[in-house]
Amino acid sequence: MCGRYALYGPVSRLRETFDAVPEGFEFEPRWNAAPMQWLPVVRQRPNGERVIHRLRWGLVPSWSKDETIATKLINARGESVAEKPSFRAAFRRRRCIVPANGFYEWQQVAGKKQPFYIHPGDGEFFALAGLWERWTRPPDGEEIDTFTIVTTEANAAMRPLRDRMPLILAPSDWSAWLDGATAVDQVQALVRPCLEVVLAVYPVGRAVGNVRNDGVRLIQPI
Repeated sequence: MCGRYALYGPVSRLRETFDAVPEGFEFEPRWNAAPMQWLPVVRQRPNGERVIHRLRWGLVPSWSKDETIATKLINARGESVAEKPSFRAAFRRRRCIVPANGFYEWQQVAGKKQPFYIHPGDGEFFALAGLWERWTRPPDGEEIDTFTIVTTEANAAMRPLRDRMPLILAPSDWSAWLDGATAVDQVQALVRPCLEVVLAVYPVGRAVGNVRNDGVRLIQPI
């Protein structure tokens, strides 16, 4: 599971790393990004142009009668994502990248939940694999774009904390993931744990557990 992450930029490096232009919003650094918030996501247009739009975290399938389902669909299990009704259409045609400077995971220590911050061992950003959908709100016809983060089994670095982890894409796989024309079996082959050396892990303070807290202090090691 991935339920919290950090994305603080800088926006210039975000644009350079993903070769994508932020469109229609001002970049707001987040050290405690949480479900139901509007957050930057990289998508690719049919002409190959990459753009960064702000979508709401928590997928709402196009066929859903209401948006309350979003809180249950913040993650999509990679091993079954091609078959699950909530995700299969997006998996085939609407894949995205969720940029993150790092993410959080919790471990039970002495009866309390100890948070850990996981960040790139080399580089500034993770490219978390995501799916997106467009849902139309029945009362007023407003269109809402939402996303979910795909997960996979944990690698050896993450296993002491949890048996699942976000699907982290290697730069060489970004184009295939973003391109809606990529064959489904080729996309499915990308669903695998990243190498252990990609991750650096350390404990942080428990303040990150409160979604109202934000700021650089949340990623400082203890």
